Amino acid sequence: MTPINLQILAIVSGEYGRRHVGNIQEHGPPEWTVEVWQAPAVLPPIIDYPEDYLPSTLPPANLLLSFGEQRGIAELIPDIARISGAQAVIAPVDNEAWLPRGLARQLRGWLDEMGIVCATPKPLCSLTERRYNIARRHWIEYDDPLIAEFARHFGQPKLQLTLDPQTRQITAAEVLRDTVCGCGRYVAQGLVGVTADEAEQEAGMLHHHFPCLASMGIDSDYGDTLMHVSGNFIKDDVGEQVKPFKQIQYIAPGGRSE
Repeated sequence: MTPINLQILAIVSGEYGRRHVGNIQEHGPPEWTVEVWQAPAVLPPIIDYPEDYLPSTLPPANLLLSFGEQRGIAELIPDIARISGAQAVIAPVDNEAWLPRGLARQLRGWLDEMGIVCATPKPLCSLTERRYNIARRHWIEYDDPLIAEFARHFGQPKLQLTLDPQTRQITAAEVLRDTVCGCGRYVAQGLVGVTADEAEQEAGMLHHHFPCLASMGIDSDYGDTLMHVSGNFIKDDVGEQVKPFKQIQYIAPGGRSE
């Protein structure tokens, strides 16, 4: 597959977005360009005239990433895509307060009418080259080369672990696909030297201590926190790889006491 050079325009409004952009800039392919637009600090509940909150020009982009931390930013995305020339959009749902499920559905519809593919992964680290989650056991498949190219490098965490069969310790952890925020890389570094028996639990602890910035409130689409859902992606990836090296303990039933 021939790599696609992405021209990324990222919308940020706080620490959540800045962390994501910093990781993309540091660890993304060198041929990618990443420009940032700082969204207004305050937006009204309903935006009647988007042009009042947008610059007349924006850097050209083929992929728009929305890391806004207020719901009004989502209403600006169609106009931002039009001004920048973006052909695809990723607008993650890591917090329902920032992008409620109904608004995410509307956003996909608005952009579809413009001929722009929009992915709204919930959480962001559910994104792969072909699909993304929007609820428990509910995902959306997509077909877009720009989003897929981004997801080759950032999205659902994918590590390649090497274990010593004698000590059953992890000796190396390569990042095949990082999370957008960089948590996947952080977990990989922390797993080196950990035994197979402890790896899943340690991956969960490292994810929590990074810390993950997904919502800590119970999400009705999952019946769980998005932070916990996010952590399960990397724990499952680690668990599958260390499973053949785990020490199985058999417990013999004791005799019945009189």
